[in-house]
Amino acid sequence: MNTEKIIEVKGLTKKYKNLVAVDNLDLNVYRGDVFGFLGPNGAGKSTTIRMLLTLIKPTSGYIKIFGKPLQKSRIEILKKIGAIVEKPDFYLYLTAYKNLEVLGKISGGDTSKKNIMKMLELVGLEKRYNSKVKTFSHGMKQRLGIAQALLHDPELIILDEPTTGLDPQGMKEIRDLILYLSKEKKKTVFLSSHILHEVEMIANRMIIINKGTTQVEGTVDELLNPDKLRVTFEVNDISKAFEIVKLTKWNESFVMKEKNQLVFNLPKNETSELNKYFVENGLDVSAVIPTRSLEDYFLKITETSK
Repeated sequence: MNTEKIIEVKGLTKKYKNLVAVDNLDLNVYRGDVFGFLGPNGAGKSTTIRMLLTLIKPTSGYIKIFGKPLQKSRIEILKKIGAIVEKPDFYLYLTAYKNLEVLGKISGGDTSKKNIMKMLELVGLEKRYNSKVKTFSHGMKQRLGIAQALLHDPELIILDEPTTGLDPQGMKEIRDLILYLSKEKKKTVFLSSHILHEVEMIANRMIIINKGTTQVEGTVDELLNPDKLRVTFEVNDISKAFEIVKLTKWNESFVMKEKNQLVFNLPKNETSELNKYFVENGLDVSAVIPTRSLEDYFLKITETSK
């Protein structure tokens, strides 16, 4: 892993009167990361991103980007960042090409014909360069927004919920584009989302926040290890199953029992072994439901935040 920190956040807090939107947040993003910034809606993700882009000021804490304090080196840092915050806005009656030309001049991007067409090709819109944006689907507008964010060839790309409202094909197109930018163009990507599965497919590191506070942070491989499962067994005789388990090595893996279910934290290779043991001891197993413990946890905090 590259140890150069592109984003370093310490003790970041944002308060609005009685509301604490972000609460003592720490995170580190390294060069080359596709960093998943996860949390349920209202967790503080957009507020954090707005602070990273100097759109709002923190109440306390500090932010370093490219190794420099954000407030002191704001202009220098922002020149090396491309971002989409919420949904991108365009002039609907202008063409895709003209939008990039106009918006690029405002933001200081390279608005040469060669570069604009290169960006449109990168996001798969080169054949629609002369189409008015009002004819574009939501997914096409998202891709055009990414093209706009890339006009000045930024080192860091910040995307706030880039797949919100997209159909499955549109989501796949955005995921493929992010992977291309990371692997082929060597960009660092900071990706905000409330969908665990989406981040799992493309990120190498991730953090989950809830109510503005860090819940868990680490590499995706560590946090979503497929060999560590929470497994629920549905059986016909819960009392008998519980007594049987007490006499086995699986007693240490036991988590809880509820109605006709026993729940265990198990290595992946022991799920079928325990199922076989139940059956050999005269129990009917009607269902075996594996869930990764982080996925289960993420769903719980998402549910409690609604």
